[in-house]
Amino acid sequence: MSAAEIAKRHFSAAIAEAEAVGLGHDSTCRALLGLVVSRYLESRGVADVQSELRFLADNCDPDTDFAFMRP
Repeated sequence: MSAAEIAKRHFSAAIAEAEAVGLGHDSTCRALLGLVVSRYLESRGVADVQSELRFLADNCDPDTDFAFMRP
């Protein structure tokens, strides 16, 4: 089992549990993101975490190719 599969399973469970108690997925995603950033900061510098988040933000459009992809 890969790390992505484990994360996806737990993410889906957290979203389902939040929706079952009447919480929106938006607040749950924000809370999970905060936990991820906190964990990153335990072993990585602030600039490194910011760089990771910036890369994800800059490349989150599913209709746009990554800058390093060939046409």
